[in-house]
Amino acid sequence: MGDISGDRIVPGDELAVGSRVLVRRNAGADVIGEVVADYAALTESGGSGHEWAPAHRWAIALDDGRLIFADTDEVTVDPIAR
Repeated sequence: MGDISGDRIVPGDELAVGSRVLVRRNAGADVIGEVVADYAALTESGGSGHEWAPAHRWAIALDDGRLIFADTDEVTVDPIAR
């Protein structure tokens, strides 16, 4: 696998269903969980969604029991899971 450089994914990191991930958002603390669904078809050009409620690519089951949805730029493979 590749290395993590700051907050971005570098080649070699495999973000997919089943990956342990770290989610970083502007507001709130970083959270850790597992990717449970990939909605790439809804986020690509021509996909479903609305301007006022865009679809986020990844569904993530957090370790604290919550389910969140995030975009690729908010998610990195959890370095501890390696």
